[in-house]
Order: sequence, then C-alpha cells, then structure tokens
Amino acid sequence: MTSQQAAASPHPAGKPVSRLKTGAEFLASLRDGRRIYLGGRRLDTVFDEPGLAKGAELMAETFDDQFRPEFADATTFTDPATGELSSRAWQVPRSPAELTDRRKIIEYSSLKTGGTFGRPSDLAPGIVAGLMAYLPTFRKKKSMIEGCDPDFAANIEAYMEYGRQNNLTASESLAGPQTDRSNPKAAEAAFLRVKKVTKDGIYVSGAKTVGSIAAQANDIFFTNLGGLATTPPEACVWGAVPIAAEGITMISREMVSQPEASKFDHPVASMGEEADQFIVFDNVFVPKDRIFNLGDPDGMSWYGPVCVFAHWHVLTRLAVKSELFVGAGQMVLDVLGTGKIPAVQQMLGELVQYQQTLRAFVTAAEAKATYTEAGVLTPDVGMLTAGRLYSIQEYPRIIHILQELCGQGLVMRFGQSAFGNPDIGHYLNDLLPGHGVSAMQKEHLMNFIWDMTSGALAGRVALFENVNSSPAPRLRARLHDEVDRTKFVDQVKTLAGMDW
Repeated sequence: MTSQQAAASPHPAGKPVSRLKTGAEFLASLRDGRRIYLGGRRLDTVFDEPGLAKGAELMAETFDDQFRPEFADATTFTDPATGELSSRAWQVPRSPAELTDRRKIIEYSSLKTGGTFGRPSDLAPGIVAGLMAYLPTFRKKKSMIEGCDPDFAANIEAYMEYGRQNNLTASESLAGPQTDRSNPKAAEAAFLRVKKVTKDGIYVSGAKTVGSIAAQANDIFFTNLGGLATTPPEACVWGAVPIAAEGITMISREMVSQPEASKFDHPVASMGEEADQFIVFDNVFVPKDRIFNLGDPDGMSWYGPVCVFAHWHVLTRLAVKSELFVGAGQMVLDVLGTGKIPAVQQMLGELVQYQQTLRAFVTAAEAKATYTEAGVLTPDVGMLTAGRLYSIQEYPRIIHILQELCGQGLVMRFGQSAFGNPDIGHYLNDLLPGHGVSAMQKEHLMNFIWDMTSGALAGRVALFENVNSSPAPRLRARLHDEVDRTKFVDQVKTLAGMDW
C-alpha cells in the first residue's frame, strides 16, 4: 500500500494521518506521458536525460527526508484543520511562529540543493498561499469572459487542499517568451490567452518561459506578467493544470550540470539540475475548478501581493547560499594558510557582510510582517524588495571575491582520476598539499567552489538569480511603488517647522 493510499485511512492509534509522499512515489508520478524535447529529440520520460534524472532523484531525496527525524521539523507540519501530517511547503502561516516555521523548509531545500535550484518544490505552493491571503478579494471577483463562471475563492481553497493532500510538486511559470521588444505586436503571437470557452472550463494557447522544474513537477501554475501594453481580457487568466495535460509541450534548454561526474570532481554539478523549459500550450483545457482569475485585468494587478511568499523564498534562499559562500571562503583561508593576511581578511569580511545583510533583510521582513484581509501573516514587501535588490547588485562581486580568494587553485584542478594514476598521482599529492590538508582535500574544496562560482551550472545560476529576482531597475521601481514615504515627509516637515 502506498503512503497516498494509507492517507485515506487512519493510522494506528496515536498516529496522525499522513499526507506525505515517499521519494519512490514522487518519481513514479513523473512517468505520466509528459511531452519533453531536448536538443531536438523527444524524451520518452524525464529519466532519459541524465541531468533531468539526477535532478529528479535529488528532489526525491527531499520527499524521503520528510520521514527522517532530523528533517521532520523542517519539512513537515500538522495541519491544524485536519490534524494530518503534511508537507510544510503547503503551510499557510497565520502567526509569527508559523511564519518562522514555514521558513524552515526554504532553508532546508536551499541547503539540499546548494541554492542552485531557484524554484524547488516548496516555492510554487507559496504563490497559492499568497492567493489564500486575499481570499475575500477573490471571493468578490467574477469571470469577465462570458460562458464560464468559476468560483475563484473556492477554487483557490480547493487547490491549496489538493496540493497539501497530495504532497504536490508544482512548477510556476509567469513570464512570457522573449520577443522583439521594439514591436508591441511581437509578443501577441506567444501570449497565453483563452481561445475557447465552455461551461466546464476554458482552452488556452500560447507559451510560457523559464518553467523551472516543470519537467520534474506534477502541475504547472501559470499566469501572464506584462508583455502587452494593455493585457486583453482573454489573456487575463490564472490557472493550474497537470504538466502532462494534452496540448502541453516542453522544450528544454541545454543541460549545464554534470550528472555523470563523481561527487569529488563536481560536488554540486553532479547532483543534476532544475531544467528551465519553454512551455507551449496548444489548445490546453483548463477545468473550471482550476481557474483562479478569468478576464479580469484588476485580478492580474494582484501579482505583487500574491507573490510575496515567493519573493520571501528567493531572498531566504540567497541568504542560505551566502552562508555557503562564507563557509567556503573560510575553508579557503584555512587550507591555504592565508587567514592572517589583512587584505585576505577584508575580502572574507566582505563575504560576511553580504551574508549578514541578507539575513538581516529576512529577519526584518518577518519582524515587520502584517496580516492580510484573510488573516494570513505575510512578510514585509518593502524589506523583501530591498533585500532582493541588494542581493543581485552584490552577487557578481561576491562571486569574484570567492574566486580571487582561491587563486590558482580554482584554475589548476586535475580530477580524481589524475590523483589515482600511479604515474602522476604522486606528483600531485607531494607537490600540491594545503595547510594541514592533503592535495586531494584541497582540490575537493576547489571543485566545490568551481561548481558554485565558475562552471556552466554556476553561470546559469548567476544569470537566473538576476532574472528571477527581477532586474535592478525594476526592483527600484517597485520600491518606489511599494514603500509608503508619507511618514518620512512628515518627519522632515516637523523637524524643519514646515506647516505646508
């Protein structure tokens, strides 16, 4: 009997009903006939490509970790409404303690993946939680496209419950494809929009891009962000469908991980990757009960408030990654014996400054959290936006510092097989030791830093961070719109004695 079957019946006395999947159940759920293309070839399953397969296996470990005592608190919670043991990814925080607890799974998944999975399985549920935070607003909204009249609020609640009960992995894809930005008409061809309406649902066509983990997920949660000067009603749609739904085709970007490498040669890149997908919707049916907005431009304007938990996830993940950078930097000083050089200490201090600042933004966002109209506690959006802006502005500098700390060690890497070769291994072992560590141990550290800062995977992640957080100019514009400056103006007037 699977854990999902077991969830339908009570556990032995004293034990709560479990809504948790095992890793094996998660992997089995991916064998559903989804359409994936990579490099011009159709994959029979996600497991036919080593990078995708290794990434899925890493995700499967996160499901199995739910059953391990040392990870249970970070990855699971008891649903207060049902008493069922559930994934913390689907927790909706309604108190400061619950907000702190919800962060635990973000920190867990960030460490598990080295921060290289920008959209792990605990991110998309945060967007659904964001919709839950504004249920009264969505309860008042009605479809503005004739022929289909979904109950948005009921659908949001039902989807949250569906995700929790099934330990669901969802991908979210909000951005439209990159086209000729000088021509407003260029975006129209690919813009996801309603093509047909029935009383039971709608049919949509178009495309979404940067669908991270879509190939390794169960569902896709979609909407439109920008792309047209005025979004027409037929493009004002939020919804969710299975990734294997008829009419969905995923075209994967090239792989940048090294799944067949050893853990020594590529400690991070050998774990596989979340592979961004170009997702084509060709007359895809979206059931009435999976529609959260239909035809209402005002509903689309709620992107910022609804995505607050996703933005909190981004900032928290970068804070965790910054801790890895500090740890790696300290180890470089230790193994190279450079820790007493003032200039080197200052470089490490800059890494620490970055880490402490990002953690401060996370702490402040939670300390200034406010309750929404639905009684959901959400982090402060101004702190999140400022933190995300700081994180991406400084990220290239932080990468450069870590590379510079390593010196030639980051360039002169030879691989485990070279150390094991009887003809040359002794040269490497004898001539390249570190301070209190062997040459192999030193290289192991350099290999980790290479994967985090310099390899193909690191390059993709650095590009992703900038796009995922939103470019700096857009974040500055958001700060202008999001942060109320009235209090600051009043302070100036009071101090200066201005009565106007």
